[in-house]
Amino acid sequence: MSSSVTSETRRRRGIFGSRGGGRRRDRAPGEPRYVAFLFLLPALAFYLIFTMLPLLHTVWLSFFEWDGLSLGTWAGLDNYREILNDEDIRGAFIHSIELILYYSVIAVVVALLLIMVIQRAKVRGLTFFRTLIFLPQTIAVVVVAQAFVWIYAPKGPLNTLLEPFGLNRTWLGEFSTALPALGFVGSWMTFGLAFVLFLAGMQRIPQSLYDAARVDGATLWQEMRVVTIPQLRNELAVVITLTTITALRSFDLIYNTTSGGPGGETRVPSVLIVLNAFTYGKVGMASAIAVVLTIIIFAVAILITRIGDRSEHA
Repeated sequence: MSSSVTSETRRRRGIFGSRGGGRRRDRAPGEPRYVAFLFLLPALAFYLIFTMLPLLHTVWLSFFEWDGLSLGTWAGLDNYREILNDEDIRGAFIHSIELILYYSVIAVVVALLLIMVIQRAKVRGLTFFRTLIFLPQTIAVVVVAQAFVWIYAPKGPLNTLLEPFGLNRTWLGEFSTALPALGFVGSWMTFGLAFVLFLAGMQRIPQSLYDAARVDGATLWQEMRVVTIPQLRNELAVVITLTTITALRSFDLIYNTTSGGPGGETRVPSVLIVLNAFTYGKVGMASAIAVVLTIIIFAVAILITRIGDRSEHA
């Protein structure tokens, strides 16, 4: 009896006696651990060649004054000093930060509110509703940009609706409205992503938590604060990270609507990169702006991840 128990224990632990009296860990033939690394090598090589090497080359170019054609001259940190001192470049980064309010904050808040309404009201046809909301994520940004150029046009649908109330504006042509108008387009595009991820996360929240909150007389806001937001912590971290990065590197929408105008009011770093590299002949400056933008994106992503991890272990 004791012998059979010992054999069963050894079998469960994966340890078997060898013929030579020694012990070895039970491992399938062919060393699968090393084979797994071999499978990863093509993806790693692709990443190094097409991501890391261009990134390092961009960092190297940022230390030069170069027009892309003639021989470049060493500039050291001059390009980075100009980024700090140039008001237009600083303004472009500020515009990107402002877009975070629309791309991330507004989209996340509206998605959370809609999720709570759906959770309480038990909406029918949720699959169709979810597909309709997620649709902007599947449309090319260039198409979205052209559609909203038509919507925001002086004689477009939006002004046609607002004209009886005297609220019609040149939405993309005025200093005060151009950036908010594009920001709301960004909210419309990222809202679907936030909604779908939150809806998926809601499926794993026990209904008993909401029932207990409602028995205690919790309002919609209290349910969101006490039950929904803590339970959707991981989804919130993912959504905020993705939408914030989208706001910081936004290019297609702005370039195809206003090209940074009017008067630079919608100019963002990605637009400045293209203008400096291909219009002004300042490849070194374009590279420096790209490096700074990359550092900011990495810093924001790490910060959001750290905050999410701390709140999870709190």
